[in-house]
Amino acid sequence: MPALGNLQSLIGIAGIMLFCWALSENRGRFPFRLMVGSLLVQGLLVLVLFGLPQARGVLGAVNAGVEALGSATQSGTTFVFGYLAGQADAPYALTRPQAVFVFAFRVLPVILVVCALSSLLWHWKILKWITRGFGFLFQKTLGLRGPPALATAATIFMGQVEGPIFIRAYLDRLTRSELFTLMAVGLACVSGSTMVAYVTILKDILPNAGAHILTASIISAPAGVLLARIIVPADRNEIVDDVQPDDSRNYDSTIDAVIRGTGDGLTVLLNVAATLIVFVAFMALLDKMLAVLPPVAGGPVTVERALGYLFQPLAYAIGVPWDEAHAAGGLLGVKLVLTEFTAFIDLSAFATGPLSPHSRIIMTYALCGFANFASVGITISGFSVLVPQRRKEVIGLAWKALIAGFLATCLTAAIVGLAPASLFTLG
Repeated sequence: MPALGNLQSLIGIAGIMLFCWALSENRGRFPFRLMVGSLLVQGLLVLVLFGLPQARGVLGAVNAGVEALGSATQSGTTFVFGYLAGQADAPYALTRPQAVFVFAFRVLPVILVVCALSSLLWHWKILKWITRGFGFLFQKTLGLRGPPALATAATIFMGQVEGPIFIRAYLDRLTRSELFTLMAVGLACVSGSTMVAYVTILKDILPNAGAHILTASIISAPAGVLLARIIVPADRNEIVDDVQPDDSRNYDSTIDAVIRGTGDGLTVLLNVAATLIVFVAFMALLDKMLAVLPPVAGGPVTVERALGYLFQPLAYAIGVPWDEAHAAGGLLGVKLVLTEFTAFIDLSAFATGPLSPHSRIIMTYALCGFANFASVGITISGFSVLVPQRRKEVIGLAWKALIAGFLATCLTAAIVGLAPASLFTLG
């Protein structure tokens, strides 16, 4: 990438943090140490993961574990729903294999399994020891206490609702900044259950798509923490006031933990599904209302096109050349208004243009996150079930979390834009 591209990415990194600082609830408490540490961690992870074959092997092993959990979930889903779950052979010829990925059968069941698994691990006291370990590790790095640190790590692979499930017993005692951080990181990352679908969509236009998707979710977590801490700075007593393991979440037996965890997961699942339907329907309704307007610039007026023009400067700032920034800005708009699935499908159509190979890599990282309007509903409904006593606070933070999560993936993309294109030519 030429020097100008690197300069663009530096402008994007500075501009994103400046914008978040303007939204901060306390502009006098900018986390300078966290900023330096987070950017260094992201940059080093990109260099290590793509520069060392041994590191890529370890990354593949972690990914295999996540896929194993998803595969196990699919076994149960297939037993109940058959070929509709996408694992069994369909009784018809498939002309578009990606179309068999049904959100209700491939993503939502993971909530049930993770809920039951977290309850089981809590009953066996495994999660309590893990919480202590993560508390020590992240107090020395990102400044997070044990419970939110564990949830942040789980969110990287499990998703925006499933990650916080692991610390459900702690959610009512998190500080405002910690709660907001979990919400923002959830929107900045993706889940292990969806990574394979993204790879399937992008494999024909993006070499080593699996490595890019997994790396994008991992390195977007520090970016989400950083931007969240800028917008809602940490409380002064967060670091010194450790949260001790709580014994109030008790189960009578192992089977009781599994059954009650499954019941909790079912409640979350239904809320997530219902809210997702409503938010996507609202956006479709808005587009129908805009359809009465006359065409602009040779096309109909839609929310996606308007946001595409709006985000063209942002796409340019994170490293996409200006002559490609309109198409890239449109992808950012599609991701925000609809979902990253739709944006990735649109990106897969750019095999020969209008984006260059390096721009496609940058946009893969920018799009790889759950930050969209529908996910705001998922976040609100999920956290409302997990911690109902803080529902009003969650609603008040949700849209700020969307901004933090959306810009976190753009920050990650800008850091990738700084790296030479040759780094991503793995062989």
